[in-house]
Amino acid sequence: QVQLVESGGGLVQAGGSLRISCAASGRTFSTYAMGWFRQAPGKEREFVAAIWWKTGSGYYADPVKGRFTISRDNALNTVHLQMNSLKPEDTAAYYCAAMKNGGDVTRSYEYDYWGQGTQVTVSS
Repeated sequence: QVQLVESGGGLVQAGGSLRISCAASGRTFSTYAMGWFRQAPGKEREFVAAIWWKTGSGYYADPVKGRFTISRDNALNTVHLQMNSLKPEDTAAYYCAAMKNGGDVTRSYEYDYWGQGTQVTVSS
């Protein structure tokens, strides 16, 4: 089992920055990739970014490419999402997820563990 706990959400003005983090505990050695998804009210959960644990390579959804950066701290089993140039449309609950085996990192059903989410609100 892997437990995921997000932190760092909050309220920020458009154009501002925010960093959210996800701390993993438990059987983290089996992690293949970590991802961030978000869900706005009335909308489906959507992929934001993912990082392959072994290589540290990141992959981003088009709406956030160039503005968001995903990174990981192996020693602390933590994944960060640095969000810059935030827009009101980035407002959502952000969820961290862990994938045990290989799969499509953009698909939520490929992930095995999920955090409880952290709210990010961007005001205009």
